[in-house]
Amino acid sequence: MASLAIRCNRGFTLLELLVVMVIIGLLAGYVGPKYFQQIGKSEVKTAKAQIAALEQALDQFRLDVGHYPSTEQGLTALMNNPDNQPNWAGPYLKKEVPNDPWGKPYQYRMPGQHGEYDLYSLGKDGQVGGSDEAQDISNW
Repeated sequence: MASLAIRCNRGFTLLELLVVMVIIGLLAGYVGPKYFQQIGKSEVKTAKAQIAALEQALDQFRLDVGHYPSTEQGLTALMNNPDNQPNWAGPYLKKEVPNDPWGKPYQYRMPGQHGEYDLYSLGKDGQVGGSDEAQDISNW
């Protein structure tokens, strides 16, 4: 009976613990990159959805005021009446103008080079161009 109690109280050997740690490390090495890749994709999707919402707000602004906000007025014209426009019926967004998923402000230019206005995010790297998560996301 005493030998049974000794066997039950024995812990794991160092070798057993190392094997478990290696298995956990291999799983983390396989699952981790896949997980972070999905986070990057979701940030791009979020930026596209935010740009679409901002486009709708800008279109509503144009319907009310007769023109899009100038580059100087920027996207804040969706929340605050710029130059006391008489037909401004905003705010056109429920909350403040969001930053892109990487914490940087969206870029707005009117008149645009690709349409009546350009609305875009410079992506994760904050630089023009790029690919994958660092790609620019725009309304054109």
